[in-house]
Amino acid sequence: MSHLLREHAPITADGWREIDDEARERLTPALAGRKLVDFAGPFGWERSATNLGRITPLDGEPVAGVEAVQRRVLPLVELRAPFTISRAELRDLDRGADDIDLDALDAAAQRIAVAENLAVFHGLAAAGIEGIAEASTHPTIALGDDAFDRYPTHVARAVELLLSVGIEGPYGLALSPEGYTGVIETTERGGYPLLDHLKKIVGGPLVWAPGLSGAAVVSMRGGDFLFESGQDLSIGYDHHDADDVHLYIEESFSFRVATPEAAVALTH
Repeated sequence: MSHLLREHAPITADGWREIDDEARERLTPALAGRKLVDFAGPFGWERSATNLGRITPLDGEPVAGVEAVQRRVLPLVELRAPFTISRAELRDLDRGADDIDLDALDAAAQRIAVAENLAVFHGLAAAGIEGIAEASTHPTIALGDDAFDRYPTHVARAVELLLSVGIEGPYGLALSPEGYTGVIETTERGGYPLLDHLKKIVGGPLVWAPGLSGAAVVSMRGGDFLFESGQDLSIGYDHHDADDVHLYIEESFSFRVATPEAAVALTH
């Protein structure tokens, strides 16, 4: 039996299929960090830590003439976003309804995607995770509050900083939701879409990144940013009552920056 306890939920196979499909549809566009970094796993719920390949010397000798060191690891963090679904809605789904209310699931998917993106881009200090923007060794580049037509200059400057330290492309550009909206709505002189111009500068994808503040140019050559998944995003069962089924979206992961100079943060 899985620790998710899905077998105990009063949900039919069709119900679970609909819930899983809806969650996948909501999560896929929002998980911006995964589109730009190296993803390893999933290795399972039992995975507890990521090997860092380093040691810490221990004081003293357990036995005379014997040295002791301790392996260093990065513990995985668990994220969980609870939500509820009406049992009446689930019964309607089994009757063939195709417009059931899954707003609570959509909101939970958005929350956990934002939390994961925050950890990747801005870190999660309590879990020992340093984010891409905080780890970068380059000076941050200031973005104008509303001068989207100047984004090509700022992004080109970020690419120049990466090239100057030998960090090759292609590069990806992560944008906050506000920045992404501004970019896709902006047309440069001559009618050329700003989105296309930025893609040519970085040579890689532009991603919508809820949870990111500002923007980040990230090398996608590989080996610089490492996301290790224990349990990938899954839906589990908590309990139910006469009216509602209480569920949750859950995952476990670690994230580490192996090459701090491989990204440049752009801030408002």
